Amino acid sequence: MRVRLTIEYDGTNYGGWQRQHNAVTVQEKLEEAIFASTGERVTCTASGRTDAGVHAMGQVVSFETNTAIPAEKLSFVLNTHLPEDIRVMDSAAAPGDFSARFGAKGKTYRYSIFCGRHSSPLRARTHYCIHVQPDIEKMRETARFIVGTHDFRAFCASGSAAKTTVRTVYAVEIFSEGPCIYIEVTGNGFLYNMVRIIAGTLIAVGIGKLTPEEVRRAIEARDRTLTGVTAPPQGLCLLRVYYDERELAERGYKE
Repeated sequence: MRVRLTIEYDGTNYGGWQRQHNAVTVQEKLEEAIFASTGERVTCTASGRTDAGVHAMGQVVSFETNTAIPAEKLSFVLNTHLPEDIRVMDSAAAPGDFSARFGAKGKTYRYSIFCGRHSSPLRARTHYCIHVQPDIEKMRETARFIVGTHDFRAFCASGSAAKTTVRTVYAVEIFSEGPCIYIEVTGNGFLYNMVRIIAGTLIAVGIGKLTPEEVRRAIEARDRTLTGVTAPPQGLCLLRVYYDERELAERGYKE
């Protein structure tokens, strides 16, 4: 049967999702847990890679298995073999043609920022700590230029293997809770480090290093040198993956 898992993990101790020769990864730990539970060596497919230090609340994974363990019980079994910073939050049988990667219609990422005179030890693994208070309204003004279908070359790190840098961003939502600011970006797909560069650019606008108009011109010029720095990985979390375009409509998607 084909199984669909929803995975949550703290990426601090991992070299990202995908298996590597020189780092421990989330995929490696999950596939080891599946072997310990079923005796099968399988290859898991995720909705997409997350980089070293990046977290997930809603990563989706698919794989095939011959196990007699009911799909809905697999989460409980797998979690007994996983480290505490990785958990299967849900497991279910999926259609035979379901692919966590190729079936994904869009994703929402959240970037978390802690603003304070001193760093927060309790947020150090999950937030980017800055010591100034950004102007959220200017960040929101800038976000309007990012929403839509654009060539996002200005928000792509070097080393990307993408065939095209055109993507559609359906929504950029910015809100605050106490001393924290959250940036949620929903799109049909993302380039290498794209959300972290968006976050770094919006922060730069918020603290006065860039203006909204300069960001608009950077998008038009497709010039990476005109946008902000790549924000650090610990603030980024894959929040949700969408497999139904009706779900994306909630985030502003339109055909």
